Amino acid sequence: MSYPALLKDLLINGTSYRYHALPELSGLGFGSIDRLPFSIRILVENLLRRHDGVIVSDQDLAAITNWRKTYRQPVEIAYHPARVLMQDFTGVPAVVDLAAMRDAVRALGGEPRRVNPQVPVELVVDHSVQIDCSGTVDSLGTNVAREYERNGERYALLKWAQKNFANFNVVPPNSGICHQVNLEHLGRVVIAEQRENYRLLYPDTAVGLDSHTPMINGIGVMAWGVGGIEAEAVMLGQPYSMSIPEVIGVRLLGRPNAGVTATDIVLTLTQRLRQYHVVEKFVEFFGPGLANLTVPDRATIANMTPEFGATLGYFPIDGRTIDYLRLTNRGLQADITEAYARANGLLYLGADGQREYTDIIDFDLTTITPCLAGPARPQDRVPLAAMKSTFAGILGCSYERDVKVPEILTFQQESGCSEPQSSECLTVHRREFACEINGAPVRISDGSVVIAAITSCTNTSNPFVLIGAGLLARNAVRRGLKVPTYVKTSFAPGSKVVVRYLDAAGLTPYLQALGFHLAAFGCTTCIGNSGPLHPAIESLIEQHGMNVAAVLSGNRNFEARIHQRVRSNFLASPLLVVAFAIAGRIDIDLETEPLDCDPNGQPVFLSQLWPSTAEIEALIASHVTSEAYASEYRHIFDGDAFWQKLPAEESTTYPWQPDSAYIRRPPYFDGLTPDPSPPVDIAGARVLVRLGDTVTTDHISPAGTIAERYPAGLHLVAQGISPDHFNSYGSRRGNHEVMIRGTFANIRIKNLLAGGKEGGFTRKFPENDIVFIHEAAMRYQAEGVPLLVLAGREYGTGSSRDWAAKGTRLLGIRMVIAESYERIHRNNLVGMGVLPLVFQEGESADSLGLNGTEIYSFSGLTNLSPRSTITVTARKADGREIIFPTICRLDTEIDVLYYRHGGILPYVLRQMMRA
Repeated sequence: MSYPALLKDLLINGTSYRYHALPELSGLGFGSIDRLPFSIRILVENLLRRHDGVIVSDQDLAAITNWRKTYRQPVEIAYHPARVLMQDFTGVPAVVDLAAMRDAVRALGGEPRRVNPQVPVELVVDHSVQIDCSGTVDSLGTNVAREYERNGERYALLKWAQKNFANFNVVPPNSGICHQVNLEHLGRVVIAEQRENYRLLYPDTAVGLDSHTPMINGIGVMAWGVGGIEAEAVMLGQPYSMSIPEVIGVRLLGRPNAGVTATDIVLTLTQRLRQYHVVEKFVEFFGPGLANLTVPDRATIANMTPEFGATLGYFPIDGRTIDYLRLTNRGLQADITEAYARANGLLYLGADGQREYTDIIDFDLTTITPCLAGPARPQDRVPLAAMKSTFAGILGCSYERDVKVPEILTFQQESGCSEPQSSECLTVHRREFACEINGAPVRISDGSVVIAAITSCTNTSNPFVLIGAGLLARNAVRRGLKVPTYVKTSFAPGSKVVVRYLDAAGLTPYLQALGFHLAAFGCTTCIGNSGPLHPAIESLIEQHGMNVAAVLSGNRNFEARIHQRVRSNFLASPLLVVAFAIAGRIDIDLETEPLDCDPNGQPVFLSQLWPSTAEIEALIASHVTSEAYASEYRHIFDGDAFWQKLPAEESTTYPWQPDSAYIRRPPYFDGLTPDPSPPVDIAGARVLVRLGDTVTTDHISPAGTIAERYPAGLHLVAQGISPDHFNSYGSRRGNHEVMIRGTFANIRIKNLLAGGKEGGFTRKFPENDIVFIHEAAMRYQAEGVPLLVLAGREYGTGSSRDWAAKGTRLLGIRMVIAESYERIHRNNLVGMGVLPLVFQEGESADSLGLNGTEIYSFSGLTNLSPRSTITVTARKADGREIIFPTICRLDTEIDVLYYRHGGILPYVLRQMMRA
């Protein structure tokens, strides 16, 4: 420690602790923390505590204490997160990588056990369970049994890791969602670490293998999502290299009106912040309205930070934080947190005078109204009253009234609707088609809700909206309302505490009466594990090109994510999920039209069923108790009977099974040399994929169903695996052979090279063949042709998918040229040794006349530096050349270092061998 005078004593409940005193920095010539946002103060503490004169220098400490509102050039710092949070979809490939690193270390003559987490790692298994069974009391048991049947091999790998890696703990399946478990139990807020002769206090910080890791920002924990490759480096003791961020302050004003939920607030805020463009910035909340948001409300907002586009959605520690720690059975942590935060300038007391922000956005909670978001992006907010007209616009139609027919649709010639058209406008009735479900006739139409799911960490962490949904269900059942048989309903909370308080409040039977039986403790529908629809419904959708809808209480609704046959997906509060399930259609104005009629033919309106705030809060006060949290989290790491039966072999290196279709040793370290080869300029490159704007990681590395006729499905069939045992892409992330074939294989991706053909296809040059992207990439690799991607704005938005970068690299793609990137995906590309480039401001592939048929050359790679210029030459078939500059998005010196080594993991492994 270079500044021993800053290490102060603090007595808490009779126990002595020490901490690095931030308010005293100014006395040593550094800047005062009083003007700094709380999130920046945490970075100051991190650098002060890690100051060693080498990795963290005086210059670094001065740079962060003298934080500026804006930066013309990135200023790099080395940040050391305290822990790593994982979920199984991204955690399994991370464990596979660490196991492969142990093999590589042994092959190079080193000690394999040197590959070991250096900070605490907690992995929560929550992404694999699917809604195979729903609407019955045995749904949970059936789904969990099938989960283990499909994923036993992956789970055995995790048990091996827990037994053979230090600092590695697993929360087994059927326990909850990682972000809710983190919020309710794992989050420390302030860490008390035992040093040699004292206990040191410092802020809890984390990086997570899921983009919604910022949910824990709701209780003042600095955390965000990173790529799997970056997280592995942090686990192995490497600092997280980052640029000092700008911080946008969101000043909260007022109090939400009755009938407005935290979901409505976050969907409105997401739209607002996306429009403001907070990508790669910190967002910090403050202001008088902060006191009117509970911790679950704050967590709901923080959860959707990646939907804002921001890195952080931070709520500073205050009195509500302390109360929440006590409620969730963390009394000692509450005492430590309050004393430490107060002493070290990290406790928000409501005074906002001295703090500075890059910019301030006023957000008035009194202006929020009920809403949804969709049909394919979380930022596309739709007011509840506008749902009917919005869906008509999606179809390219309008609703009109008729004397004989109360409601008709007018389809315009140019609308693209699938109705037969004439040269004039055509008036038709709503398209309805009949089928049988369990022997009973049903009719579904465009706009029918076929999935209604109360799911996801976003909302199931919030007792207000869940008890509210239960009360709305109670009121509906008492009026004799039912859910149509074609609606697949499910309930998948993120914590077992939820079931406890719904049972205690007497609301579970009412949810069950409407089909919302407990189906899983996991992400389910929100991650794409919605399970199958009834075959008759899927057949109708496919046969008639129907546009049906899903309504879910999640945070993501990208194309083909929720279910590949469902085109329109809307995010909503659990209360509105129940309401739309009863209505059975999305094209309804719930503010003026009845949900349905009761058995006596009387219309029932949503306003008649909506519970009062007072009733919800009374049930929360009675049934959401500290005892419930204590009971449910007491045995959180033990697992169920399925988990306990899994083998747990003790071995230094993992025993790879050559015939495994789930866990394969990846090729990243094959042929690794002690020193990297220097980068060279590239010539003769071809475009593999030419994409437009807002291409998500779901498009690049799809989750959910593996299509039988796509490369991954064809590969599994060739391995003797039948389609009903394909499982999902997410569950097979430990098998690179499947995942490389799934890269750019979303059935909704639109590769502009494929001549209008939707799906995972491209044009192979010079033959001009339309083939699968995987096939083209393998042919290019055989010919020694380097590849690139051309893309538009916001490339790589969405979930933190390391395979979106891993698959890109394994396909032979050396660089991506885009107009802009989502932060996590850019980092992932760097971590895999893929060069991210951006067009100059105002330029794009279209403005430069690039269509992807050109042959590309890149110069400037031999002298890379952060944000240096790379000159690109694109030669047309007629010999004409287009020469244009691009900006290298290696933002820091450590980015450049990683790229030169071919990625983070080769760099870490080489460093490990030199130590």
